Amino acid sequence: MSARHEEWEADAEAIAKALSSPLRLRVLRLCAFDARTNKELALLLQVNPGTMLHHVRTLVDTGLLAADPERAGTRGAREVPYRATGLSWRGPRLPNQSVVLLETMRQQLATVDPEDIDTTWLGLRLNAAHLQELEERLYALLQEFKERGPDDDGDPYSLVTVLHPDLNPRSA
Repeated sequence: MSARHEEWEADAEAIAKALSSPLRLRVLRLCAFDARTNKELALLLQVNPGTMLHHVRTLVDTGLLAADPERAGTRGAREVPYRATGLSWRGPRLPNQSVVLLETMRQQLATVDPEDIDTTWLGLRLNAAHLQELEERLYALLQEFKERGPDDDGDPYSLVTVLHPDLNPRSA
């Protein structure tokens, strides 16, 4: 195995580990459009700043977060804001990714008024070709909106799609 391949595998493993935490996924979401400091993230996610610093460092070390230029905070304190790099969108698929994403979504939705949540659940019966078509079209649509970037006058939203085999056997 080449040194470059070993390095890539180590990077992929570190990224996978970093993405295995619902808290770190929420940090990435909060830093997707606006750079935020460790203190701001700790306040928004209601965690200890020391705990947040550990998670921020993990994300920075893996290239999932990048520091913006330092700025002066309240009372002249030095603050480092961080912004998500987008690497998580292209990151490796994880064996437990769906469990982590669903837990992240559960934590995030716990703070949202149920009246503000729009959900859809659709049962489908698809052959392999149509399933592949659906997956490709969903990915293309999501990629298109990601590449557009944020609207300057836009409000923040989260979108989760879950496509899974349905335990709904055919009738006899």
